[in-house]
Amino acid sequence: MSDRPVVELRDVWVRYGEVPVLEGVDLSVRQHDFLGIIGPNGGGKSTLLKTILGLVSPVRGEVRVFGDSPERARRDIGYVAQRLVFDRDFPASVWDVVLMGRQGVRGMAKRYAASDMAAAEKCLERVGMLGARRTQIGRLSGGEQQRVFIARALVGEPRILLLDEPLASVDPAMQSDMYELLEELRRSLTIVMVSHDIGAVSVYVESIACLNRQLYYHGSAELSPEVLETTYQCPVQLIAHGPVPHRVLKEH
Repeated sequence: MSDRPVVELRDVWVRYGEVPVLEGVDLSVRQHDFLGIIGPNGGGKSTLLKTILGLVSPVRGEVRVFGDSPERARRDIGYVAQRLVFDRDFPASVWDVVLMGRQGVRGMAKRYAASDMAAAEKCLERVGMLGARRTQIGRLSGGEQQRVFIARALVGEPRILLLDEPLASVDPAMQSDMYELLEELRRSLTIVMVSHDIGAVSVYVESIACLNRQLYYHGSAELSPEVLETTYQCPVQLIAHGPVPHRVLKEH
């Protein structure tokens, strides 16, 4: 197996108009990594995912995915956006939503085949939502919808899964189940996940990137207070109780 990174950013700069969003970012992600990206709002986390996906073009620097441009490698990338806004009364079932993820495999104009149906069933079962296949998507809870959207990303048979705040609308009681699902998925995928849940991320992911326009840290999930304070540009208090450490940001 090649030791070459599956995702590589070299001196990447991104601007929205005159506003800098990413500044000189260097990042390497290897096969089967589970990378968590943390940082303050407006720090460029979502933009970083969109740059890897090829939806945002850097003004400077290079982005390679499996040694190719993001646009050419997009077929191998699954993406779950931060917030999916849709009409909850729209008559689309869970099954319909997941099958949409096969359009990148078959093409927009082609009818779904038996292989598409089998792939959708497998992915829904994988995320624990097969029993809700006929349910209207708008009738599900936030956590259930996220599982369906992950299934839709998986059904396209990606090699990398990009997740932007996948647990933001998930009930705390279900979050550990979601992390266990992601841990199972990384056996066959590379996962890059944006999250604000610093404590949980440091427990579940393999490595962490701390981003606030610049990349201040990329490495082990064991973060020091100094790294967090540099990233968030404010004091950080570390609290530990029980088996899971909690990191609480003081007021700015």
